[in-house]
Amino acid sequence: MRDAAPWWRPDPGAVLRIEGGRVLTGRWRLGGAKNAVLPLMVAALLTPHLVTLRRVPAILDVAVLAGLLRRLGAGLSWSRDAAGLTLTIAADTLHPADVDAELVARMRASVLLLGALLARCGQARLPMPGGDAIGLRGVDFHLAGLRAMGATIEVAGGVIDARAPHGLHGAAIDLPMPSVGATENLLIAAVLARGTTIIRNAAREPEITDLARCLAAMGATIEGAGSPVLTVQGDRPLLGAQHAVLPDRIEMGTMACAAALTDGDLVLEGADAALLGAAAPLLAEAGVALDVAPGGLRACRAPGGLRGVDFRTAPFPGVATDLQSPLMALLAVAPGASAITETIFEQRFRHVDELRRMGADISLRGTTAWLRGVPHLSGAPVAGTDVRAAAALLLAGLGAQGVTELRGLDHLDRGHEAMVERLQACGAGVERR
Repeated sequence: MRDAAPWWRPDPGAVLRIEGGRVLTGRWRLGGAKNAVLPLMVAALLTPHLVTLRRVPAILDVAVLAGLLRRLGAGLSWSRDAAGLTLTIAADTLHPADVDAELVARMRASVLLLGALLARCGQARLPMPGGDAIGLRGVDFHLAGLRAMGATIEVAGGVIDARAPHGLHGAAIDLPMPSVGATENLLIAAVLARGTTIIRNAAREPEITDLARCLAAMGATIEGAGSPVLTVQGDRPLLGAQHAVLPDRIEMGTMACAAALTDGDLVLEGADAALLGAAAPLLAEAGVALDVAPGGLRACRAPGGLRGVDFRTAPFPGVATDLQSPLMALLAVAPGASAITETIFEQRFRHVDELRRMGADISLRGTTAWLRGVPHLSGAPVAGTDVRAAAALLLAGLGAQGVTELRGLDHLDRGHEAMVERLQACGAGVERR
């Protein structure tokens, strides 16, 4: 992996020591979105020409996927400037059989290789992908859509064996639910398929619009990006392109919560409230002020203070499931009662017990977490179990009284670039040991 991503240097220490009660102030430059950059990297496999991605976040998931692409035969070239990493991918020669099973097991986004390799090479053999343990997240929607496009797929022994020796063809696909991953996989496959593909009940997340924008720059013909119906005119020759990765809206919402939790004041550079969808008015209702500022948004606690709110996670433009856990950390100390219903992933409340260790008053009934805000949380030893849970526990520690020791930092590294150094620059008392 080091050869594929030479910039990746794992931080030492397995524990993050967080001294709570410090106010966060300053400027926070948003990086490129983790949820956008991974499908963009996979999409670069569709063409033998150079694809350059700017504002690439220097996170573990990017390093892992870079290792996968390198193993498949793609060339990768990196550079860095003030905006972050730039990655140029050269996929003129691919070896679809050379998939690294160990790396696939580390990340969910590797399932997107199915669509890309089938479309480009006519075959893909992929171990069942891994990633966060936040629910079943089966690949049935992906496989059904690819089969409708002419692929023959067998699943046995934990391996997906997919073949389309004569190429994929267009199809009308109705997704049972607006799955982000399935929409991305089918969109990637459709741009090289013969004829027209229509994806109904498609996910509308900004990251999918960003993928469609990059594919269009490569020469694809896509209509309906950002709507529930995507229409793709396939079999167009794809060229190279340059594309800047969308700013990370989950990082935006997470750091807005951090500013409010610590009664701080952060300017989130590159932030756009429209990317948050329903989470923007929800944050305002909870007492998080987001005001337009030069270069982005200013995030702080509203004059009226924090207050409890009720919400449900939902596909965009609803409140993102990835923001559920940071919002829970905020609402744990918001006066009044809150109810959070998780509708996307059935195991995304694994951070609840950890927040309880810190004194949060939370009870679970089915898919709903009921909170009663406490005056403050107290530092405690806790562990992150997925990317967003780790970030939520970090936020809780920043706002708590006393010292919190956070383990599970590999999850934090998967989705957050240089989190410790950037927090230190804003006044946080954090140290990796």
